[in-house]
Amino acid sequence: MSNSTQIYNQILGYFRQYSRARDLRHLKALAWMVSALICSGQLSLPAWEPYVPSRATQAQSVERRWRRFLGNIKIKVEYLYVPLVLAALSGWDKHRLYIAMDTTVLWEQYCMIHLSVVCCGRAVPLLWRVLEHGSATVAFTEYKSLLRKARWLLRHHDDVMLLADRGFANHQLMGWLRKSRWHYCLRLPCVDADPAGGYAHSP
Repeated sequence: MSNSTQIYNQILGYFRQYSRARDLRHLKALAWMVSALICSGQLSLPAWEPYVPSRATQAQSVERRWRRFLGNIKIKVEYLYVPLVLAALSGWDKHRLYIAMDTTVLWEQYCMIHLSVVCCGRAVPLLWRVLEHGSATVAFTEYKSLLRKARWLLRHHDDVMLLADRGFANHQLMGWLRKSRWHYCLRLPCVDADPAGGYAHSP
């Protein structure tokens, strides 16, 4: 059994245990994609082909399979991905959970708002939303629903701290965080008294 096949079997087992998919074929395709990504170390569809057993005689046939998966509107990413993150966090309920909120502007046309779990110095995506918005600064109303969903998903965690940059420093957000009993650390815009800026902390 090849290394990629062993990894595939392990990943498929996790998917079948935690993810909510209506079609097992979707889980199998995703498991092969993840195992090929790990084995190749590249975010490239052609580079995955050697690590996936297939009866196809042309590499383009395998690539078309991946593209069909990525373009399938019936596949809900949230149903596949979020349960896996929550399963990984199931043992963290006794420790403070750090959630980072940030934005990424794409092609000066779209803005992605993302909430990530901070783990070992890295940000593991939890939830995200894409807006047709050319600025990294967005109104509280645009990401309030994202925060509410995160609060419900993390309802078993009593100690949550939100980390965010100056673009999110507003009274509406801080009021929502206090009502939700989340801790927070927000970077504030520069002020005359402190040219380097400052931070707003929860009590």
